Parts: sequence; structure tokens; C-alpha cells
Amino acid sequence: MKMKNAFTIFKNTYSTCLLIFSIVIIMGLVFNSETQLSSDVHPVLAFFLIWGAILWLSMVEGGQGALVGLTPINRDMYSDTHPTTYKCTEIAYKGDNLDRYLLGRQFMVVLLVFVINLSGAPLPGAELWGFPTALTNMFLVTGVAMILFTAMVGQLMSQVNAAHCMLDYLNNHSALITIWVALAIEFSGLLHASYLMQMLVAKVSGHTIESLESPRTRMQNIFFWSRCFMSVTILGLCFAVTLEALFQGKTTMWDGVPNAVSVFLFFLLMSVVGLLEGMQIAFFAVAKVCKSDRGDNPIAFKTCELLFKGQGLNLPGFMIGRQLCVVACFFIIARVTTINVSDVDENIFGVSDGMQRFFNTGLCGAVITTIVGSIWWQLVASAFPLSFISNPFVYIFLRICLILEAIGICSGAWVLAAIQKDTFGFKRDEVYIGTADERARKSVMDDLDLPHHGSGPMIKLPGFANQTPFFDIFSRDFDSFSVSEDGGSIFRKQIKDEEKEIAV
Repeated sequence: MKMKNAFTIFKNTYSTCLLIFSIVIIMGLVFNSETQLSSDVHPVLAFFLIWGAILWLSMVEGGQGALVGLTPINRDMYSDTHPTTYKCTEIAYKGDNLDRYLLGRQFMVVLLVFVINLSGAPLPGAELWGFPTALTNMFLVTGVAMILFTAMVGQLMSQVNAAHCMLDYLNNHSALITIWVALAIEFSGLLHASYLMQMLVAKVSGHTIESLESPRTRMQNIFFWSRCFMSVTILGLCFAVTLEALFQGKTTMWDGVPNAVSVFLFFLLMSVVGLLEGMQIAFFAVAKVCKSDRGDNPIAFKTCELLFKGQGLNLPGFMIGRQLCVVACFFIIARVTTINVSDVDENIFGVSDGMQRFFNTGLCGAVITTIVGSIWWQLVASAFPLSFISNPFVYIFLRICLILEAIGICSGAWVLAAIQKDTFGFKRDEVYIGTADERARKSVMDDLDLPHHGSGPMIKLPGFANQTPFFDIFSRDFDSFSVSEDGGSIFRKQIKDEEKEIAV
């Protein structure tokens, strides 16, 4: 990774040091039985579970970028060099499977964050190695250590490498297993309430829901609508259980917080997550719209002016800051919604002890966060991007995300990405399949007509399907990508140099 100036070196250094310190104290909490899972079960289980979850989260995040980015590439070009990648794309690109994968993958992200929270988040009143109260509050009570650990190790590192090393990133059985698990989650019908919102948004916006598959048969329709009914029922049950626990003070919320405040925080944080999830969709949608077509709303004008200022580097800056905000909200939501009913307490709604233990896993909060706090907002933002960015809170949170990116607190992700790339020998995709121009000269054309999403003009359910520039913003030099003020994408600097290096 290039170190262009002293400030970049400083940001990478202090961020990496913060990350190392965060990992050390999290592992210290685990082996001192100061987390929920290590206390209730065993520290060794918590240790393996937190690292298993964080590494799987990394595969989920990077795999998404690779699968979406490879959609237009002729798969025969890498069938021999990357057989597992070929198998992954063979499954993902069949019919509407990419839609299904991305829907199931969204739930996997939320669920894995909840598991990481259970394994590594400190118990109330946890102390470690005699640290001063101020230091304990800064890193443990506020959750900063867990946020940095999850954002850099579990998300940004993989997104950096998967942006340009898609073929190598998917060429392993972990990626294949992840695809099957995501498809299984979607097949279960747990998240089918999202399809009902998709249909509603499509009808209101006048969009047509497209599909790469033939119309469903009568039996397939029965199976589909029965899963939709089941999903809505489960979502309602999750809300009922979670709200009942919040009103009774039976969650892992910090001691001393009134129950009414906990309920308020629950809905507030869900709205913040939804807003941030929708913002990324709306921003990429308006990036492709001419300046004159962005309307005359003053808030929308100010937002676009800030977002596409100069060379448009605020867009990738927002995405980095947004990632940090979303992870922070996920951890707080996990703490607010994870039910904590001991054996001596009365069970929620008087259910059996077995069912109560199931409620205590945090699955209810994960379902609510995935459907209501993420997917629904993305669908609305994709259908009405200009109206969405006319919200004054969008401008406020854009400012917050840009500040978080500017201070470089997550710059350690670039260091991790460089280590991962060198360790596993990742190479840019051009090494194996050439550039688009080279492929065209060989008469191996990209399938540019291949739809990147199966929901018509709307963005794919979880968000990134037709937004391949999103993955380019994680290149190690932000100067290689920007979005101009008039809505055009500018790819510049070092492209020809890199092609020469590959040729050599």
C-alpha cells in the first residue's frame, strides 16, 4: 500500500495500534470470563466462536463484492485457473440466485455481528488488568474496541482486496459454503417479508419487478406465499418478544437505563441504520444522474454539492465512515435487543425454558434488524433516491461519516489488506483475464447485457448489485476513482501503468 505522505503514515500507524490494542483487550475479556458467552459456557468456546464469526464475516463481505463484480465476465475465461470460483459463479448466476444469495447474505452479516457481540462484548461492570476507569469506559463500555475489531478485520479488509482480486478471493471452499448457506437462509422463507415490501415499493414507484426465471407454477406460488405469511408472522413475533423484554428490562442493555429509554433507543437506532443503508443506495443512484436532473430541493442540492465536491472523493469517504457507523449501531442494537432472562426470572410470555433459551440467542433482534432496519430502507431509497436525499438527516449523517473517515480511525484496514494479499498471494483479476479492452481484442466479450439485478429499476434487495463502482472505491489509492459533479464516473491515474506491469 502506497504511503503518499506523513499524515497517511500516521493514520495507518495509529489506527493499526488501536486495532492491536482492541484485539488484545477483547481476548483478555474472553479468557477472564468477562463476556456473556465465556461466562455462561467456556472461554475457549467464546474464543473460537468470535474468531470463526469474524473470519466468516470477512468472507461474506468480500464474497459479495466479488460475485457482483464478476457478473459481466465470460466465465469460461477462468474455468481452468479458478475452478472453485467458476463453481461459485455457476451457482450464483443461475436464474435469480444472485438476488437470493444477497438477501440471505444480509441476514448472515447481522447474525454474525450478534454472535461476535455475544462472544466478545464485556459484561456490565467488567474490569480488566486493573485498567483505569477512563480507559475501561473508552474502549470497553462504549464498545469502541469491538467496533474497530469488527469493522477493520471483518469487513473493510476483505472489501479492499475483493475489489480487485475477485477471482482469487472466491477460489476457496469457504466462499462456496457461504453461498450455499446464504441460499439456504433465503430458501427457508425467514426473510420473505422483504419481498412483500419489494412488491409494494414497485407498485408505488411504477417499476416492474423483473426476473431471470420463468413464471412460478401454481405449487411454486403456494410455496412462495406460504413462506411470505410465515415470515410476516415470525417478524411480528420477534417484535412482540423484543418489546416485551425491553419493557420488562430483560435485555443486555446497560444497567441504569430506564426501560422506556431502551425502547426509544431501539427504534432510534433502527432508523439510523436504515437511513445509512438507504443513503448508500440513493447516493449511487444520483451519481448517475445529471446535475440538472437532481431537482431543486435545497437539502438535496446541498447534499449533492458536498458529496460530489471537487473530484468527488467524498463519496468513497462516506462509504468508509458509513461502515463504521453501521457497525457501531449494530453493536448497540445487539446490546439493546438481546434478551437476557436467567433461570430464576419469569420467562417472556410464560414460554418454556427451552424456548426462552432460544429467545436469549438474540435471533429476534437479528431478524428485525435485517428486514426492518436494513432491507426495507434500501428498497425505498432505490425507488425514490431524490426524495430520500431531500431528508435533512441525510446531510447531517453525511457530514458525520466524512468526519469519521477523515480522522483515519479505520486506516488500519489498508495495512491488514496488504498483509492478507501478500499472505494468500492475491493477484489482480487482469493478471488472469486481462483488461476489458484486451478481452475485446481476443473476441471474448463481456456480457454487459447481463442484468445485475432481478428487481427492475430498483437496486438488488441488499444493495450493491448494479453498483460495481462501489467496490472500486476501496482501492488503496482513492485518487484512482471519483465521481464527478455532473454525475459521470472518472477512472483515472495509473491504469495504463498497472496494465504495463501485468504485461511485464
